[in-house]
Amino acid sequence: MRIIVIGQAAFGAKVIEALLERGEKVIAVYGPPERPGSRPDPIKETALSRNIPVFQPGTYRDDLVFAQYRDLNPDLTILAFVTAIIPPRFFELPPRGAICYHPSILPRHRGASAINWAIIMGDTRTGLSIFWPDGGIDTGPLLLQKEVEIRPEDTTGSLYFDHLFPMGVEAIKDSVDLIRAGKAPRIPQGREGASYEPPCDDRVAGVDWSKSAREVYNLVRGCDPQPGAYGYWRGEQVRFYSAALIQEPAPEAPGTVVAADSRGLHLAVKGGRLIVAKVRAGRGGKVDGAVLAAERDLKVGERFHGGPEKAE
Repeated sequence: MRIIVIGQAAFGAKVIEALLERGEKVIAVYGPPERPGSRPDPIKETALSRNIPVFQPGTYRDDLVFAQYRDLNPDLTILAFVTAIIPPRFFELPPRGAICYHPSILPRHRGASAINWAIIMGDTRTGLSIFWPDGGIDTGPLLLQKEVEIRPEDTTGSLYFDHLFPMGVEAIKDSVDLIRAGKAPRIPQGREGASYEPPCDDRVAGVDWSKSAREVYNLVRGCDPQPGAYGYWRGEQVRFYSAALIQEPAPEAPGTVVAADSRGLHLAVKGGRLIVAKVRAGRGGKVDGAVLAAERDLKVGERFHGGPEKAE
C-alpha cells in the first residue's frame, strides 16, 4: 500500500521507522511548520533521512494543499500524533481510508490532553484507540483499542513513554495488517461514557488547595511534565514535579511548607502531605525542592497559594 503519514514529534518518527522496517511503502510525510530558529521536528528528520518527501502546510484547508495530497495518490493515510485541524476530504480520498491514534479508551477523554485528564480525574485504567477519523473531535468509528493500568505513581510522562507510546506504534502496525487483510472493523463509538476535556494548560493547572490530598496529587501527576501544576509563593509562580503523597492527618493549613529535606518540599494538603521532589520557579529551570528552599530562604510555615491575588 502507498501510505502517507501525517504526524509530529518522536511518536510520528517512530511510526515511520516501524512501517519501513516491515517493508511498508511510505510515500510522503506531513508535519508541522517550523518556527523561526527552532530545530526540525523529529518526523521531518526521520523522513528526510529515508529520502521520503516532507510537506509542512500551514493549513490543511488550502485547496492547493489538498490538490498536492491528491496527486500523491495514497492508498492509506495514518495520523500519528496530529494537533492540526484536517478536513474530512483528506480522510475520504484514500481507497483504504485514514486511521488515527488517540491515547485514551474512546469515547472517554476526547481532546488534545487525554492522558493528562485520565490521571487528573483519578482513572485507574486508560489505553489507546485506533479509529477512523470523520472530521469530528475523536468521534470516528473504532478499529481497535488496547488498555493499560494507571499506576498510583504514574505521571503523564511515564504513562505515555512507558506504555502508550510503544503500545501505539504496535497498534498502528496491527491496524495496517487488518486493513491489508480486509478485516479492519468500523465499530461506532457509543454515547455512554463519552467525555471531552479542554487542553491541559495553565488555565487548569493551578492548584486549588481546598481540594483533597488525592485530588491535588492527581493534578500534579497529570500536569507532569507539561504544563506543570503550580502554586504561588511570595507572588511567584512555582511549578511542581516528581511528587509523592503520604496520606496522614495534616494539622497545618493546605499549602503550608512543613519540611524541606533530601526528598523535596513537604507541603500540607487536606488529609496528607505532598512531597515535591522537583520544582521550577518563574522562568528558571527545574531544581530540587530543597535547593529552592535553601536558595530562596523558603521557611517551614510559609504557604503556597492558588494565585497571586490570594497571596498573603
